[in-house]
Amino acid sequence: MHIPSFIYLYDGGKTESLDLKEILRYLKNIFKKSKIQIRQEFIRFYLSSKLISEEKEKEINHLAKEMAKIKVRVIDRKDTSFEPLPGEIEYEKKRLSELESKSFGVLYNGFELVTIFSKLINKEEFNFDHCHIIFTNQLFGTWDEYDMRWHARVSIYSFPSIISTTGIVEAPAKPREFYLKRRLGIDLYRLKEEFKGRFIDYNDQRMTEIMKGYVLQALFYHITGDPFCEHKNCRFYNAHWQEEIINAQLSANIEFCERHKKIINQLANEI
Repeated sequence: MHIPSFIYLYDGGKTESLDLKEILRYLKNIFKKSKIQIRQEFIRFYLSSKLISEEKEKEINHLAKEMAKIKVRVIDRKDTSFEPLPGEIEYEKKRLSELESKSFGVLYNGFELVTIFSKLINKEEFNFDHCHIIFTNQLFGTWDEYDMRWHARVSIYSFPSIISTTGIVEAPAKPREFYLKRRLGIDLYRLKEEFKGRFIDYNDQRMTEIMKGYVLQALFYHITGDPFCEHKNCRFYNAHWQEEIINAQLSANIEFCERHKKIINQLANEI
């Protein structure tokens, strides 16, 4: 296995419940030879590190149009190649320009988003010795050929990998009873109180612990090409339901299955 010498965590989750310093400490106990660094939000890091100030506005305009192009407009239409409206471009420009701006109600084509990000990485860091993991509050999805519609995702593992703090709330399914009662017209606030603890919500204090598992999955994709596990009690389990995530990342008696525990111990014990 080729372990990356450099691991970068980009702080774009825009939620106080995500503590990247804690995740960095967690990773250091495993990847002791790697240099792990927390960087600011990915686009902001790119703009501040690569461009002189007079070029920034031009680049923001370009990125705003590119982001607007990959917006999913029709949930059951695979093709996302629409010419963006001026208002959509302005929305993206504002979101990219303002540090505290958040993305609301917009679903992006996840693989196209990865492509946009990958083109911004310095060529010196565009190799397997550098692992880039981007936290974002953007909601992104992938097209499912089985039911012919777009589905929101928590993460896409690629180069770079992207993990969504909005996706962890919106993408995995809540308990079935939640949806049954919702169809009966029960108030959403009442439902959240009734099912409290059985799903991840915004500003959830469990966010950091849960995201440790997703970061490990991103790293294992980078290292081995295989980020997942079939065992439901392992952090590498590819969960699709909220309760499965909570079990794999928080509730299981063990952190890893035997296979992944062995690999993690090997990595942690390397001198």
